[in-house]
Amino acid sequence: MNEVPIILLAAGQSNRMRGADKLMQLVDGIPLLRRSAQRAVAAGPVIVALPPAPHDRHTALDGLDVMRAEISDATDGMNASLRGAMALVPPEATAVMILLADLADLTSEDICAVVQAMKDNPDKLVWRGATEDGTPGHPVIFDNTLFSALGQLTGDTGAQDVVRSCKGKVYLHPLPAQNALLDLDTPEEWEAWRTNNTPKKTRPGR
Repeated sequence: MNEVPIILLAAGQSNRMRGADKLMQLVDGIPLLRRSAQRAVAAGPVIVALPPAPHDRHTALDGLDVMRAEISDATDGMNASLRGAMALVPPEATAVMILLADLADLTSEDICAVVQAMKDNPDKLVWRGATEDGTPGHPVIFDNTLFSALGQLTGDTGAQDVVRSCKGKVYLHPLPAQNALLDLDTPEEWEAWRTNNTPKKTRPGR
């Protein structure tokens, strides 16, 4: 298959939100999870790692062309989500993208740019988005030779161990500003982000 499957990680518990669900926070009038999924769908087929139904996050995805992976052991850490979603990735896929659902500034164009970077640099094994100044971030694409390692991860470290094992074979693609890193984990971070992203009203005639 030519398209790169995208695993959207959305099974976490939002523990730092003090009772609220960060992925259900409204952005542009829709839950962040739905917005993130819409942006991912524009770049390729999407597998969303979710808590078991019933859960509001399932409702947020209604009507979208995504595959849902229910992660019964999500409390074991992020890698439980990776293992569960990797089981749904077609074995013939040439690569897979791992994408966090809470990157509020990441755009469809950013996601597509990392896919294009993979195509333009076929000698690498890992391709990932970076901030404007080169700090590694998301999304991250893994070559299919790494699928087995991704499917066996444990704990809550994400796929960093797999990335580290590919020293010299990692390509960083700079994305605008902090798009590749800016996640929103606390009410304070959400408040600050909304303040910075609220259009400023101007006086008539200005």
